[in-house]
Amino acid sequence: MELEDSDPASPMNISTPITQQPPPQASSSPPRGLLDSDPLGVAIAVDTANAPADIRAGLGHIAQSHNVPYFVRQSETAAEWSVSFEHAGDMAAGTYEVRSAAAGAHLVVRYSRRIDAFRALGQILTAARAAELAAAAGDASSESLKAPGFRIEETAQFETLALMIDCSRNGVLAVDSVCAMLRQMALMGYNMLQLYTEDTYRVEGEPFFGYLRGGYSQAELRAIDDYADALGIEVVPCIQTLGHLGQMLQWPRYAGLRDTNEVILSKLPETYALLERLIATVSAPLRSRRIHIGMDEAYGVGEGRFRALFGTHEGTAIFVEHLARVHELCKARGLRPMIWSDMLFCLAAKNNALYAYYDQSNNPAEAFNKVEGIPPDIDLVFWDYYHTLPEIYTRKIIQHRELGCDNPWVASAAWTWSRLWCYLPFSFESNRASLSAAKSPAGRVSSFMLTIWGDEGNECDFFSALPVMLYVANHAYTDRAEIDVGFMENSFAAICGGSLGDWMYACRIDEIPSLGDSPDMRSQLPSNMSKWILWEDPMLSFMSPQYDTLDLESHYTQIADRLLGCALTSAPGGRYPLNRLLRMPGLLARALSLKCHLRDNLVRPYRAGDRSALLQTAETRLRPLIEAHRELWLYHRSRWMRIYKPFGWETLELRYGGLMARLSTMYDRIIAYSLKQPCTSLRRSRAIGVTAGVRSRRQSASQDLPSTISAFGCDEDYDNGLWRKPAPLLPPDPDPLSSVYSSNGSGIGSLGEEDDSIIDSIPELDEDLHCIYENSYTSLLLDYARVTTPSRLG
Repeated sequence: MELEDSDPASPMNISTPITQQPPPQASSSPPRGLLDSDPLGVAIAVDTANAPADIRAGLGHIAQSHNVPYFVRQSETAAEWSVSFEHAGDMAAGTYEVRSAAAGAHLVVRYSRRIDAFRALGQILTAARAAELAAAAGDASSESLKAPGFRIEETAQFETLALMIDCSRNGVLAVDSVCAMLRQMALMGYNMLQLYTEDTYRVEGEPFFGYLRGGYSQAELRAIDDYADALGIEVVPCIQTLGHLGQMLQWPRYAGLRDTNEVILSKLPETYALLERLIATVSAPLRSRRIHIGMDEAYGVGEGRFRALFGTHEGTAIFVEHLARVHELCKARGLRPMIWSDMLFCLAAKNNALYAYYDQSNNPAEAFNKVEGIPPDIDLVFWDYYHTLPEIYTRKIIQHRELGCDNPWVASAAWTWSRLWCYLPFSFESNRASLSAAKSPAGRVSSFMLTIWGDEGNECDFFSALPVMLYVANHAYTDRAEIDVGFMENSFAAICGGSLGDWMYACRIDEIPSLGDSPDMRSQLPSNMSKWILWEDPMLSFMSPQYDTLDLESHYTQIADRLLGCALTSAPGGRYPLNRLLRMPGLLARALSLKCHLRDNLVRPYRAGDRSALLQTAETRLRPLIEAHRELWLYHRSRWMRIYKPFGWETLELRYGGLMARLSTMYDRIIAYSLKQPCTSLRRSRAIGVTAGVRSRRQSASQDLPSTISAFGCDEDYDNGLWRKPAPLLPPDPDPLSSVYSSNGSGIGSLGEEDDSIIDSIPELDEDLHCIYENSYTSLLLDYARVTTPSRLG
């Protein structure tokens, strides 16, 4: 499609999602966007009955299930565009065209590859959206919708445009979710899907391979492959055959196959017998004769039990020998393997750090010339998710060629790992650089892969990566270096059913608010501040000095208001049904707005000895926070069960449960201190339905305390110092340490008498906090274990 020059201030070129206001127009009626409630102005009728047989079923899948109902007549006034398809054997592979027939409203798609027919349909949807927008803005009459006089012609820049989805890091996509992703991929132009499955596929006779992890059965993989084939997409197995096998190796059944906790033991015959079964199992239900055998990040290969059994061997030689044996297993089944290439660079540099992979001066060609080398029919996949300069990618592509791989793959990423929402701005930046290199004369490759990873719990909704998928696909069908932001907005609305501006705005949950004239604090790698503020211990809040000079409360309140408003106004039959997914970052922002400065707000009245103010803060900030976390947990649970298999949710639910327990303990202790009551009395009073506390000892100013809304939504008020309604923050059960309650209410348990003493201090609030990462503010990428406690366990 012909594209206008891109706006240099567009979200495609910048690292912060700033919404650009449209310039003023000279027309009498001001332009406006299309609202979710606006009726569609175009209805698209796809001639599936007369379509070529090899795309007929796929067209039916899309027409029946598309997010935005362009394929259903919306009103009597909607203009109908009819679309027919012709396979053109004379067209170059990867080229397609859409042209208007003589009838005016009839569009003909001519294509060579099946995937290009579906890409063409996606561009027709985009054109329909653009025409509607022009009519709404007054730039074109509504009559022009009835005669679309445009022509679209595109040529794919890559033979293979692949998407890899992580189904091993705690979350396994349900089959329906895979099919939904496949429909989006087809409309964008992806012709390969790889499901990354370390141990999440079932192997007969191996019950502990993927034990209780929700692995795909043969029938499920076959169903996915059939559905993908109808859409012109090849499904390629993506497994591990050296490192990243810790999930399997943790079980006693596989103890004899361990080199290290993560790396399988090479040289051992039993190892290759198992790998042969894995390769046979995962490839059997799929049409593809290609397979990704992994082998990345196999740090410590040859340094564990291997050394004890076989002595000291050079790491490069171990790797190459193991690769050759696995290669033979693939060849025996007619499979062409590919591997991640990082270990070739790390082993040559004798450095396990990722830096060795990206070090521009590290060229492993010389080291691998000293051994047998890499079989020529093994494809190398160069992965880099971090850099924003094309020349860095180009140099590494050249080094792969010097290794003997004339046509390496390039793999980029959507930033979905260690966060709850895909960080789109940096994803656009890094992908722009890698795609520019992959399309350049010096770095030209024929295969490009976008990866979606779910490390460290897989908290992120993978569908939040749809804008990155679309950006990469649009880049893959033009030789230009930039993608027009208006084109992206229309594509995302028409193909996916979301508002790109709103989805970009959601990324602000991981962005530092403006510091005025202060220097830009964004680190090279995007922060995941929303994740670590969510999971940090609320009582200790030892990460809060990183942001104590920032007004995160206003920052997150603003985000929550907008995103929850977008989700609320999104309707299933509207223009932006996918905006409902913004509820997740919206609920997260609401919880963070209450949590971010909570400890500071409690420390001030506590150290001032103002128990009344401390009580009010606990009631007006801490209790709403408990409910906000509860609502976030419930929504996250419902979303997980919708898109993933249930296995793995226990990991996140334990996190939510631990956090809510800490908040409840925090609340109990602060209330007990404020009312000069023991915590046991508070628990017992709740258990018999009195309240979270008895009569408070407030000063004369206490009547100024406002009415509040409880954490569970009921109105509460203060009357003569007594809360009239219960606050069921804990279940009304006896204390678990007490087996008998005496007549005076004191509990005696097997561990001794309960402590009924009055709480006269809160030691956690007496401690001064210190900044751990000086000058970094919130520009940090931290995992769950780092922020939940300052203690190292073990």
